[in-house]
Amino acid sequence: MGFARTCSVALVGVEGVVVEVQADLEPGIAAFTLVGLPDKSLTESRDRVRAAVVNSGGEWPQKKLTVGLSPASVPKGGSGFDLAVACAVLGASERIDPRVLTDIVMIGELGLDGRVRPVRGVLPAVLAAADAGYEQVVVPECAAAEASLVPGVSVLGVRSLRQLIAVLTDEPVPEEEADEQGRPDPLLAGLRMPGTHAASGMHSMGAAQHDHDHDLADVVGQTSARTAVEIAAAGGHHLFLEGPPGAGKTMLAERLPAILPRLGREDSLEVTAVHSVAGLLPPGNPLIDLPPYCAPHHSATMQSLVGGGQGIARPGAVSLSHRGVLFLDETPEFSSRALDALRQPLEAGHIVIARTAGVVRFPARFLMVLAANPCPCGRFSQLPQAGSSCECSTPMIRRYQARLSGPLLDRVDLRVEVDRVTRSALIDAGMRGESTSTVAERVRAARERAVARLTDTPWRTNSEVPGSELRSRWYASIGAMDEAERCLERGLLTARGLDRVLRVAWTVADLVGHDRPEATDVALALQLRTGVPRGVPMAIGAMS
Repeated sequence: MGFARTCSVALVGVEGVVVEVQADLEPGIAAFTLVGLPDKSLTESRDRVRAAVVNSGGEWPQKKLTVGLSPASVPKGGSGFDLAVACAVLGASERIDPRVLTDIVMIGELGLDGRVRPVRGVLPAVLAAADAGYEQVVVPECAAAEASLVPGVSVLGVRSLRQLIAVLTDEPVPEEEADEQGRPDPLLAGLRMPGTHAASGMHSMGAAQHDHDHDLADVVGQTSARTAVEIAAAGGHHLFLEGPPGAGKTMLAERLPAILPRLGREDSLEVTAVHSVAGLLPPGNPLIDLPPYCAPHHSATMQSLVGGGQGIARPGAVSLSHRGVLFLDETPEFSSRALDALRQPLEAGHIVIARTAGVVRFPARFLMVLAANPCPCGRFSQLPQAGSSCECSTPMIRRYQARLSGPLLDRVDLRVEVDRVTRSALIDAGMRGESTSTVAERVRAARERAVARLTDTPWRTNSEVPGSELRSRWYASIGAMDEAERCLERGLLTARGLDRVLRVAWTVADLVGHDRPEATDVALALQLRTGVPRGVPMAIGAMS
């Protein structure tokens, strides 16, 4: 009789659970039994592991073999347990000293020829192993850089099962032939989401590959919209841009990530973990340290926005844009059911998805930007201009605008009407606004003021602070909120809307250098909330 055990990690969302892989050999008819709540792909590991061991020069034990995955109550899926199962079997047959395997966590899929293939979610799996106190991790060689992002863990990257056996038995490590240069790595086949291979880049759902080189100076005019974008970046406030086609709504949204501060170490690991589970990490540079940008098409389903899928749920757009920007262009064209599903993550900063295979929790602290035309044809305006007549009937316009529910819009702090760009503005070089670098520096300074004020609290941006805390601890100057409170009494603002006006006012104060929100700061926040002019400058530079 032989017994050996090693460890691997089961992922539930982006959270990992260390699983003990036990192998037991007993006399009897040769059989391989796998127990411990495995799914279909994990059950098939019996054939992959047997072929990999034999083709790696090992001898498969002709006895009754039982492999148990503990704890048995945790659902386990995927092919990442192959490496641990193979080593546990070799330990039970005494090809490897069982004592060597006890404190090692192994993650990787085995090919039939013994090669070790990468799997999704290596980073969150290694994070879970480190949290559980393990210090040695074995991963596929091509995933070693991702695993090495976790401090305090010794990472061994192997290319084949033969190499791992040699390392564990103190034998000479065999050389494995590398693939021909210029060819795609076959080990990465199927690892990434369809349509996101390196050659094509990652566009709508590939937040990690967004181009941050767009310059805000490219946007002509649009002073109020540019100010709203700056405030949104400084305080993490949600933004709604409404205007005719070609006015610059998409240009503004695409340039928003570039003025956001770079991600800190903790945020980078969290964002990278989500993209690792989704199979969206860029090759060669796994750490994501720039705010992600996600712009799903308006035909996206509710599952693609908030997450879902068969079996264990996968992260959706709200999680792929965590600590970054979620841009919904042509928002009224989205399904109303999908849009209303955003209300919970907008408030909570995370999304909880229940499926028959288990309940998963994904982070979803994103900055949402909505963009919409004023009507189906895009030419409707409260102040019609020459050559911009709208052909839509009044009922058509009402139905189109009603696709955005009141509860969803009530969670949007900034609402700006983007005007049509005039010929003179396009020709006049003086209409170009400030560059991305100039605005980004003001945003960085404003965020530093907010972080200093919110020290020793669980919040880092003004948009995260609960209204009750704002009213009791960080209130505005005396009399500054009078006009906003009158709007509440007249029904122009909800109680949630009043809190959001105060949050935006704090962000404006941080941008212009005020110790507390003054009347002009609140007036600008109120104007951006209601769209009613309040007689204050719309440019942050003019208020400083």
